[in-house]
Amino acid sequence: MSFLTQEQKDTFWRDGVIVLENAVSADELAALRSEFARWVDESRVYGNDYGETLDGRPRFDLQPGHCAATPGLRRVQSPEEVSAVFANIMRNAATVDFCAELIGPAIRFHHGKVNSKLPGTATQVKWHQDFPFEPMTNDDMITALLFIDDVTLENGPLEVLPGTHTGPIYSHWHNGVFAGAVDGSIIDAQRDRIVKCTGQAGSVCLMHARLLHGSAPNVSDYPRTLYITTYYAEDAIELSPNHLPSTLTHELVRGEASGRVRCTPYEMALPAVPKGTSFFAQQEGTDA
Repeated sequence: MSFLTQEQKDTFWRDGVIVLENAVSADELAALRSEFARWVDESRVYGNDYGETLDGRPRFDLQPGHCAATPGLRRVQSPEEVSAVFANIMRNAATVDFCAELIGPAIRFHHGKVNSKLPGTATQVKWHQDFPFEPMTNDDMITALLFIDDVTLENGPLEVLPGTHTGPIYSHWHNGVFAGAVDGSIIDAQRDRIVKCTGQAGSVCLMHARLLHGSAPNVSDYPRTLYITTYYAEDAIELSPNHLPSTLTHELVRGEASGRVRCTPYEMALPAVPKGTSFFAQQEGTDA
């Protein structure tokens, strides 16, 4: 059974990104929303990041200015570890079948997180590529951004530079610090090519791990929440410690184990192992 048309496959490999509708059912979407709303409400009683992940860092990341009246829960690390709802989506959503058709047939789960921009919050993501955070022996790796809310031009959509997945792997180090972002001049030279990825809740944006991307703050009155999962070809092996280790890391979600490893040539600087709560803190220079 084919889940993608040839045109959709060609678009993904040409641009390094594609938005597909109906990645989850209405009931699955409602369950995801309910679970995240519960976490937002729970966060009101906390003044600092809280919870604990496999490597001891906090699971729930609160943005500066968070308070009970205006909660700013901006990230949940490895939600599939603590939620049957998210674990089910990670394993069984159409997203997984889409990825298997592009880089499979056998694929594994790498990591997951929820990224949220609540109305009026200042969270933004600086331009970067995902692969320099998670080098593997080959780059058949897809970041899947499931839209839990409608994603509009105003609420901080993903911004991408199509086709850059076939170009250089840029340095994310600055003055000896792994800052998790590329030099701004790289983006300034291509700003006229930037595309914003929007769509209805329940859609998914599939993005190659080498694609340059970022996002702006949410300036709307509506939230923009994503469940982000990363999948990779079964015959790839990690070359650095997983930056979001989980009890479910490397789970085979489609196909069968081959017992083989495939290597493709590339060169890049290894990432630093994060110490702080999240990627946002790293980009802010507060990952200590």
